[in-house]
Amino acid sequence: MPGGSAAESYVARPVDDGEHPGVLFFMDAIGLRPRIARMCQQIADWGYVVLAPNVFHRAGRVQDLEPTVDLRQPGEREAFFAKAMPRARGLTPELAEQDIPRYLAALRGLPGVTSGPVGATGYCMGARLSLRSSGLDPGVAAVGGFHGGGLVTDSDDSPHLALQRARAEFVFLHADNDRSMPREAIEKLGHALEVAGLVAVNEVCPGAAHGYTMADTAMYDEAATERHFTELEGLFGRAL
Repeated sequence: MPGGSAAESYVARPVDDGEHPGVLFFMDAIGLRPRIARMCQQIADWGYVVLAPNVFHRAGRVQDLEPTVDLRQPGEREAFFAKAMPRARGLTPELAEQDIPRYLAALRGLPGVTSGPVGATGYCMGARLSLRSSGLDPGVAAVGGFHGGGLVTDSDDSPHLALQRARAEFVFLHADNDRSMPREAIEKLGHALEVAGLVAVNEVCPGAAHGYTMADTAMYDEAATERHFTELEGLFGRAL
């Protein structure tokens, strides 16, 4: 990676030793941890090789950044985020767009990854990264974004502007009443998808809070998580 820092990653594979499409998995702001590994393996079991990089590689190693407390307990998630958000904010669009092509190259270079299109999926802040990947590489053919925040902003580097260059099919399942992705932002995202002529799902999961897929936090919503897996599996099956 730039500057010589190493980006640790999880790699998950199907049980067979054949060749499979690749999927790039962008973690949430909590970081790489057992919950992310389990989600990667569930996707891999559908028939994909999955790479989940530590996008906070500039801030430290996985073992130094992962939670040491139970984020399901009252107040613990909020206390952890007070420490984690500075490194999330430090991953600027410029830095992210330096890293994403390297992550994609690493994914494509893994043994057993086919030479065809790849997919990307992202969670919370990772949804912004998966969206950006679609505008950086036309070989990204399927993109998922789940309980994403800040997908549409007024800045010149807003993630949704990547849709102007994208060739992918998209699934966005937003959290309900999410201050980081309000209704007007969801509507603007839908309009941008329509203008770009892209096939997409862009919906809200009723009653599901920001972070709903993360079973190791108090925000977990089982029904919304299962819907996310169903939509994502269908997306990858169609596009990859």
